[in-house]
Amino acid sequence: MSQESPGTRDPEARLAEAVGLTAAIELDVVHSEVVALSRVRPATYIGGGAVERLAGIVQAMEIEVAIVDASLSPVQQRNLEKALDCKVIDRTALILEIFGARARTHEGRLQVELAALTFQRSRLVRSWTHLERQRGGLGFVGGPGESQLEIDRRLIGERITRIRKELEDVKRTRELHRESRRKVPYPIVALVGYTNAGKSTLFNRLTESAVFAQDLLFATLDPTMRRLELPSGRTIILSDTVGFISDLPTHLVAAFRATLEEVKEADILLHVRDFSHPDTEAQRNDVIAVLRDLGLDERKLTEQTVEVLNKIDLLGLPERGEALAKGMSRKIAVSALDGTGCQDLLGLLDEMLGVGDVTRTFELDAANGAAVAWLYQHGQVVDREDRDSEIHMKVRMTPVDAERFDARFNA
Repeated sequence: MSQESPGTRDPEARLAEAVGLTAAIELDVVHSEVVALSRVRPATYIGGGAVERLAGIVQAMEIEVAIVDASLSPVQQRNLEKALDCKVIDRTALILEIFGARARTHEGRLQVELAALTFQRSRLVRSWTHLERQRGGLGFVGGPGESQLEIDRRLIGERITRIRKELEDVKRTRELHRESRRKVPYPIVALVGYTNAGKSTLFNRLTESAVFAQDLLFATLDPTMRRLELPSGRTIILSDTVGFISDLPTHLVAAFRATLEEVKEADILLHVRDFSHPDTEAQRNDVIAVLRDLGLDERKLTEQTVEVLNKIDLLGLPERGEALAKGMSRKIAVSALDGTGCQDLLGLLDEMLGVGDVTRTFELDAANGAAVAWLYQHGQVVDREDRDSEIHMKVRMTPVDAERFDARFNA
């Protein structure tokens, strides 16, 4: 169920998103609808007439789990379960369930467990015992034997404390990795965006990798990093991050803060948008809101962010032109699926990263092949002239690389 209430989002698009989230944990959706909502009922969230009608549908179709695309209080959830005679979970629990099923790394599992325990601590109610356990995960959908719903507050609190300590270790380890990268300072470009905007598909297209990418909400959970060479020869690190979503549970934002700190460290953000989606502007605002919550300043959100309007293969030419004629200057239309616009995107990255570059002239011994190779690898050779015993080169490079060359070759 999706509740129709005042806001910027199209109710049908919001319902389709909720169905997609449900499909992401392999539940069969047999009925979905938008329920008109004039005001929130403290007892059941939706009106009594709607509850009665839905109870009839649940009984007739033998539905075992009802999902409400809103945040329910423990009382509202319990009352709906009694009225509908089936398990009821809300949007927060559904997203946590997806993350629990998708987490692959030890860090990812810790982050999801922390978010789940923080959420469950406020609603320690027994799961309905007549339901059979359907699948693994966090216990929101399952039936008997769900220890996380039966465990008491003290044990949950102790577990939360232990997980936070482990995540602090993760944070320190990530900081050490960042320090190592600073010593070999390749610029970091991070992909951010709404879930299913095509970030992983674009990541694969640019890096020629095989990261899991599918038309599925939250297909990517654990972050991935790859080296990428730009047209100028400049090397960057491209980072693919977890997708955002509207009403992202605050527990998840807090738990994944260590992972998302990679976004704060990035030199450039590529904000990938599904430009064919009817709610693309609302999705854009949701992503920016999460980035601000992570502590990103306005300068990074404007001067160091490129809006990548993805999936233009699904649009007509007039719509593409109209989209690019308005909005921020750093905006580029691409299709990660067929590669349209990807070379222009790489060129824009080259241009942005090269703003502070310096042009240096070198006169090198013709036998000093190592120095020549280093300049080709780390800079853009603008001009080269080979003489009898010397090589005259004009190279555009970052100030940091210029200093590294001087220190390495005693220039």
